[in-house]
Amino acid sequence: MLPPLPSSGRLGGLLRGGLLRGVLLLLLLLPLALTGCGGPGQPPRAVLLDALALQIQLTQSSIAQALELEPPGLPQVSRVRVEEQQAVAIGQAKGLRLAGRFDWRLANDPIRVDSPFELYLEQGERGESWRLARPSGSDARGSDPRDDVRRDATVQRWSTYPLPLAGQRGRG
Repeated sequence: MLPPLPSSGRLGGLLRGGLLRGVLLLLLLLPLALTGCGGPGQPPRAVLLDALALQIQLTQSSIAQALELEPPGLPQVSRVRVEEQQAVAIGQAKGLRLAGRFDWRLANDPIRVDSPFELYLEQGERGESWRLARPSGSDARGSDPRDDVRRDATVQRWSTYPLPLAGQRGRG
């Protein structure tokens, strides 16, 4: 147990006031620091960077293939600002819909672009991995005409793409 701080004198008052302020400041800032690291169910920043880069790469590859061109190199993604986040079902799995803004540029291009984004991420069963999910169409659900609720409902189909695990990232 620590000895009590002297109640009189300038040094005792500074220590007690400074220590108290420091503890209060730490208690106030700790939740902010923890949310910056991503809480339970939230992807780490590196996952967002990888998912955005992969989404750009998939789009570029589709365009390049349609135009019969060589796809450009890997894009560089930075400064991700998530403005919206909501839990969604991706098939039978848990997922997240994220929206916000990010900076990116094409390989060997000096121009950096600030763009909006919308991402869907599927979380692995044990919560240790993530996959980029992209809507790929829908199927009509239910064929029984007596089932009015299900007759008009549709089921979203998804294409998913694995993202690197923390130990497999090239980013550090």
